Amino acid sequence: MFAYIVRRLIGAVLMLLLVSLVTFGIFFWLPKLAGQTTDQIAAGYVGKAPTKEAIADTKERLGLGDPVLVQYGNYLKGIVVGRDYKAGPVTDHCPAPCLGYSFRSSQPVLETLVDRAPATGSLALGAAVIWLSGGITVGVISALRRGTVWDRGAMLIALAGVSLPIYFTGLVSLQLFSYSLEIFPGGGQYTAITSDPVKWFQALVLPWVTLAFLYAAMYARLTRAGMLETMNEDYIRTARAKGLPEKSVVTKHALRASLTPIMTIFGLDLGLLLGGAVLTESTFGIPGLGRLAIDSIRSGDLPMVLGVTLITSTSIVIINLIVDVLYAVVDPRVRLG
Repeated sequence: MFAYIVRRLIGAVLMLLLVSLVTFGIFFWLPKLAGQTTDQIAAGYVGKAPTKEAIADTKERLGLGDPVLVQYGNYLKGIVVGRDYKAGPVTDHCPAPCLGYSFRSSQPVLETLVDRAPATGSLALGAAVIWLSGGITVGVISALRRGTVWDRGAMLIALAGVSLPIYFTGLVSLQLFSYSLEIFPGGGQYTAITSDPVKWFQALVLPWVTLAFLYAAMYARLTRAGMLETMNEDYIRTARAKGLPEKSVVTKHALRASLTPIMTIFGLDLGLLLGGAVLTESTFGIPGLGRLAIDSIRSGDLPMVLGVTLITSTSIVIINLIVDVLYAVVDPRVRLG
């Protein structure tokens, strides 16, 4: 197991390097292939009516005059050991892990990401608890009551959850529970848990339920399909023939074997959401990584876009590594293999 984890860690590092290289190339290499000069690229970061002095200063500060591979090497060096940025006679040291400075706010990218991450983490983890518990429970009950009114009703609701976009269900829930019934706060009223835990919870209830409604629907359908297939396996009939209680047959044998594909997509879904739930954060006005990514793309803030991309990639890689290790805990057949 230790050797397996080490191999996966090495693969994760290589994957993150590849992601950073591709993303860096898209923003810094492709513009040159499209015919843009270094001065034109620098002018886009200066603002309206850029002067020659401002363009030259930006080129020097960002190192845009260097070859692309040198720029990428300096970017990786900043992540590992930090980096010095020169702006005229002034040299500013960015400590490791340095993801650069925002082109628009001039603030350290890492500082902004750390400031936005708690909102995204609160949204993603809270919704994950709801959709995982709710989706699996509904899927198991539907499989055990196949063809009943419960099964058909649950799958109908699941189909609606998969089909309806988040911004539609989010706006409907805001209109109904915030503006009409005034049960929960409206959008844009997120409060950090360190400031007021009660307001934090109230502001996230609707985003949690809205986001969980989409994912719980998918997990319910997948769990139901997996349970229906597993319940027909020989070892399930053997367990029943040995006189095991039906509860043990369902939970310890059938459900555990059905959870492997669920864990796989859960790792992907949670990793993506930890990188920013764009639609949910935009609909409910949550200042998380998703909104930060959209705002950075619109303003052309490339260091910030790179930072969010690396955060998302790292989240996916780490969570999938944890999921791979948990396979052996959930399904004993993995240990035997």
